[in-house]
Amino acid sequence: MKAELLKRLFRAIAASDTGAIDKLSYLVIEEERKKGHTLLAQQLENIQKRNKNKESPASSESSPKSSESFGTLSELPTSPRSNIPLVTYISRDKLRHHMVLSDSIERRFQRIEREYAARDRLAHYGLRYRQRILLYGSPGCGKTLGAERLAWNTGLPLLKVRFDAIVSSFLGETAHNLRLVFERASSEPCLLFFDECDSIAKSREDRQEVGEIKRVVNTFLQILDEYEASSSLLVAATNLNQSLDTALWRRFDDLIEVPKPGEQELLFIIKQTLSTVEVGTIDWDTIIQQMKDFSAAQAVRIAEDAAKLAILEREGLVIQEHLLLAIQEIKSVLN
Repeated sequence: MKAELLKRLFRAIAASDTGAIDKLSYLVIEEERKKGHTLLAQQLENIQKRNKNKESPASSESSPKSSESFGTLSELPTSPRSNIPLVTYISRDKLRHHMVLSDSIERRFQRIEREYAARDRLAHYGLRYRQRILLYGSPGCGKTLGAERLAWNTGLPLLKVRFDAIVSSFLGETAHNLRLVFERASSEPCLLFFDECDSIAKSREDRQEVGEIKRVVNTFLQILDEYEASSSLLVAATNLNQSLDTALWRRFDDLIEVPKPGEQELLFIIKQTLSTVEVGTIDWDTIIQQMKDFSAAQAVRIAEDAAKLAILEREGLVIQEHLLLAIQEIKSVLN
């Protein structure tokens, strides 16, 4: 914390100037956040909120807007034409962060998180932590969950890019919207998440794409080259990795294929999802064999559907038949 700010805060405390204390506390929190100390900033902000609620619940309307209002950014970027937010802030209490991965993929996620935590130490040796991550794999394998897990474990606010707001039919507007997003995300630490990034990063060699899309890809590549946000992460995800422009792959510090779960992972996901209900005698080998090549999302759905069946039938006990019925429903959709 800057010495002058610290002196001003103590003077306000000594004078019992609650208005000045609130304003200076807000400045302290924002300064810590800009330094990348997002967990500390959040803790300080929670302390401030609790104290204000005790003093006067009504007074909160006049206090500075908190990170819950703006996702730790003082203002979310909006489309100049439609005034629609270009990103969505996912609050920390809504982040899913429990992943079931093979040991090799788990180590790669942990490496990103460890490098982020040690970013200052790495910088001392002239090394940069992994800033740009590309997650790819089949639908339902956990790419979005992976981004949420990284946000949770690094303490960064997650900003999810809204392609419905960014992509415009007007010439040059999509590229302009992209720049607005990166400019705002570069101003304060955050995890910027591009889900289904193939929407703006399709191969420029695709003859079916019009010239405007190719210009958007060029802009996206250029912005990625220039992106050097301090204490932030950029995560992109795609199901259509073969459709991505080949130049895009070189812009990322780490490329992680999130695979479908193996037998052990499927079993763990099923049992974990059923942990809140009573489970009868199950032939797990048969169940897992029936779920060959299923995604993690499908495994969760099977367990949830089986639990619902047990509850609706007033048995409150999940049996093998419930699981087999749920599996059959998934297979009927796939076929």
